[in-house]
This record gives sequence, C-alpha cells and structure tokens, in this order.
Amino acid sequence: MRLSFLLLLGLAAVLHAEAGERRHTAGPAVRAFVPPLRLPAFGHPRGLRVYLPPGYAASTRRYPVLYMFDGQNLFDEATGYAGEWGVDEAMDALAREGFPAIVVGIDHGGELRFHELVPYWNVRLLPNRGADFVDDLARSIKPFVDANYRTLPDRAQTAILGSSLGGLAADYAVRQYPEVFGKAGVFSPSYWVSEEPYARAGRTPLPPGTRVYLYMGGREGGDSVARVERMAALLRAHPGTAVEVRVAPDAEHNEAAWRAAFPAAVRWLFELPAAAQAAGAAR
Repeated sequence: MRLSFLLLLGLAAVLHAEAGERRHTAGPAVRAFVPPLRLPAFGHPRGLRVYLPPGYAASTRRYPVLYMFDGQNLFDEATGYAGEWGVDEAMDALAREGFPAIVVGIDHGGELRFHELVPYWNVRLLPNRGADFVDDLARSIKPFVDANYRTLPDRAQTAILGSSLGGLAADYAVRQYPEVFGKAGVFSPSYWVSEEPYARAGRTPLPPGTRVYLYMGGREGGDSVARVERMAALLRAHPGTAVEVRVAPDAEHNEAAWRAAFPAAVRWLFELPAAAQAAGAAR
C-alpha cells in the first residue's frame, strides 16, 4: 500500500509536464470538445475527447458508448503521460469487424487527478472528490453526450472504463449509478485506497445483466492480483452479474499494458465474438 501511495505522489509531480517534441498520434476520428464542459458538483471544468466510429457522419445510426477516464492518455502520444492506449486504432479495428461505437475520454485535471478519482475516505489523498466527479459524469457529461451525439443511451449499451485510480472510479461508477452504466472495465484498480469497495460489493448486488471486467498485471506489485480476485469473488456471489478476471502475468502498471488489454476487454463487455488475445490468462 505504501509503495502504491508513493508511486501516485511521484506521478503527480509530472502530470503537468508539457508534451514537448512528442508527436501527435490521434487519428482524425478523435475530436476535442472546446470549451471544457462545466461540472457543477465537482466545480472544475473538464475537456472531453470524443472518438466517432467510421461512417458516423454519413449515417443516421445510433451507437453504444464507452466512457473512459484520463482522456489525455487514450488517443495521443503527445498528451499521454507515458504513452497512449491506442483506443482509436483499436476501435477502428473493432468497427471493421462490425462493432462501431463512440468513445468519450474525460480529461484528468493534472495534479487534481489524485483527488477527483478517489470516491472514498483516504486521509493521504484529501480532498476525496471522486464521488462528485462521478456524479458529474452521470448527471452532466452523459446527458451532454446523449444530446449531441447519436448514442444508444440505455445502460446495456453504456460502459465505463478506467485504470489505476480510474479503475477505482469505474468500479464506483457502476455501483453508484447502475441505472446508467451496465458495464465496467476495471483496470489495475487502486483498491488499496479503501476497504469500502469490498463492503459495498458484499452487501449490495448489481442489477441483473451487469458485466464487470477486472484486469491486473502480474508484476504490478504487492497483493494487487489478490485484491482483484477478492473483488471478483464478492461480485460472483450475487447471481446475475457477469464477471471476468484477466491477469497478464508479465504486465506492469503502465499504458502499454492497458493498451494490450483494451481490445479483449471491449470484446467481453459488449459480448463480441472472441478473437485470439495475448493479454493474459483468464481466471
């Protein structure tokens, strides 16, 4: 736990670093919403980066939506903290296979990230504003997206995904707003922050049909794998929740690992045909 906390503090010192000479790698399907969207509960505006699938402009079709934290890290090498997830390339490939979808990346707030993604009490990460941030996601960001893009707005077509503290926030979002999010991709979640996620998972079942994909790298340190397996056991104790645990034995806590794991997670969350994956071993 102490190692994880020190790592977060170290990252906080560099999240505001300029992109410098790094090249931009986001494709033309990714568009930034300007000005940043006002978030009334959290109190700080946030930029959105919206990926639209091929053929969006020429069609009248409506699409599933995947909401993701840390928008700067999803599409563009120049804005990512330590590389990018390649989300637009992955979604283009899935669209060619017959699954076009919209992705909404919600920018983090630099050093504020370590407050805005923690929804539980933790004295070392005060102020814990994650509950407000997720409230705005459900009550402000999603309604804005549904009003301005051709979405399939029901919970069965709406997923939330994040990594590290974003994974913790995704876990919280699917539990706090189960009527909004029917699917959650919980990557390398920072469950060390609090015991409350386990308590909530144990006492309150998610609605039938909810799908939760838990991912962890085998080289992320400490008891990280055991923590996601503990969560999986609690979720599986409630009938009606589909749970997948994916452990990549040689993966570390970084964007390269999450990039490799992302396509398999989307396939499973949206129940797409399986494809050969090298992201890890199912448990």
